[in-house]
Amino acid sequence: MAERLTLIGFGEAGKTFACAGGWGEAAIAYDIKTDIASTRPEKLADYADAGVRASESLVGAIENSPLILSLVTADQSLAAARAAARHIAPGALFLDMNSVAPATKTQAAQAIEGAGGRYVDAAIMSPVDPAALAVPLLLSGSFAQAGAEALALLGFTHARAIPGPVGRASAIKMIRSVMIKGMEALTAECLIAAARADVVDEVMASLGADWAAKADYRLERMMRHGLRRAAEMEEAAATLEALGFAPDMTNATVRRQREIGEAAIDPIPEGLAAKLERLLA
Repeated sequence: MAERLTLIGFGEAGKTFACAGGWGEAAIAYDIKTDIASTRPEKLADYADAGVRASESLVGAIENSPLILSLVTADQSLAAARAAARHIAPGALFLDMNSVAPATKTQAAQAIEGAGGRYVDAAIMSPVDPAALAVPLLLSGSFAQAGAEALALLGFTHARAIPGPVGRASAIKMIRSVMIKGMEALTAECLIAAARADVVDEVMASLGADWAAKADYRLERMMRHGLRRAAEMEEAAATLEALGFAPDMTNATVRRQREIGEAAIDPIPEGLAAKLERLLA
């Protein structure tokens, strides 16, 4: 692997990858939550748990680094790329693994490549937990193959370069998310209504034997990551608009994901019935 690797953003994805890869001190991480007094101790603990080095600044994290993985929230993706472009080393690979619209990736690529870096549009195609380094990744852009080779050296086993410019991998991801996150939102809407009508068991039985487990998982993802998913779905809506298609259902998904994320349910209850009880409360 690279002698030095930078992680911009150290949430679920960054920590999962670093722990699974055993990158240790070869990796240096920077997350803006380190700058906030209330979240700094937790973030420093995350760095320690993964064994990576912590950087007090974005500049310190990326200066002279040959390989950078950007794993921030969707609403910070472009800002992170533009900030990195001001300090990126010539020829450094910048893998933008954030869930944003193709147009956002194109703007980020312009910033990175305008500064002499090599930009890769990377789309994470499934939850990183429990897949970790086996998570499927699609890469596009002029440096996609170089990105795939770099990821393989880090231990990723399912990174695949696809033909096409920056934005193609993200188009696949965003359009897929219309279905995946939309199903989550529909599940929440259906079950909250069923709980209010006291017909949850009957509705679940009518849908099929495995639906209760699927519903429990979908609610858990919304409770844990609803705000992040809402930001991603805003990017999905932008993707559809750029294609000349009104994102009516996707905009509704944004609202439902954000609503459950803003409930800030912590700890998340075990089991479908307990989750519904908390949502109703």
